[in-house]
Amino acid sequence: MKTPDLSEPRIRRRLIASLAAAVVVFVLSGVGVYGLLVGPPDQSRGDDDSETPGPVVTAPSDPAPTTTTPRLPTIAASDKPETFARNVATALFEWDTASGFMPLDYTSVVLDVGDPTGQEQAGLASDIAAYLPSRDAWLELRQYATAQHLTIDDAYIPDAWASAVEQAQPGQLAEDTAAVTVEGTRHRSGQWNDEQVTSEHSVAFTVFVVCGPTYETCHLLRLSQLDNPLQ
Repeated sequence: MKTPDLSEPRIRRRLIASLAAAVVVFVLSGVGVYGLLVGPPDQSRGDDDSETPGPVVTAPSDPAPTTTTPRLPTIAASDKPETFARNVATALFEWDTASGFMPLDYTSVVLDVGDPTGQEQAGLASDIAAYLPSRDAWLELRQYATAQHLTIDDAYIPDAWASAVEQAQPGQLAEDTAAVTVEGTRHRSGQWNDEQVTSEHSVAFTVFVVCGPTYETCHLLRLSQLDNPLQ
């Protein structure tokens, strides 16, 4: 077989073209792999082509902020009248118009620990409604993302309760019924003209509960009028 004369112009041109094509394929393949390794070019340099962008090093991104799912308050069980009254009072005054819940949702939380016999449920529902904003007022307060909570200063069985028990007709009150007066401060917060505003107001009320030995844990019977407690 005759060895081709590489000095001939025609053969030399073919060889150069073949080498050039091979070089192009190699370069393109290298660029493709390099792009997969380092990612897209840095766009922060603008449209200036005078500088060749270097490899982009990506640091681990910060974790995405977690959003807290709104939850209704809960009332912990207790067989102690004062402790249970505190738990009821805290839940009764804890609400947030921006939570997506409505007054009836918060009402149901308190009704769930009501009298198991159901005899006082209607009266208790009416009592709770007097402590919560109406539906129309709630929608108005929602525009300002109004929220509320209670800090308790004291919870005690009032002296007037002993007199009430003495004056009660036989069978009118279960022997394990108790009244607990709660005194504290109602705190409200909201947004007004993009500014956080707060208010505080002293409150007092009486929680009527029934505990053991009738039940293993206390249950809520009724609530006094707000700021009209037994003393």
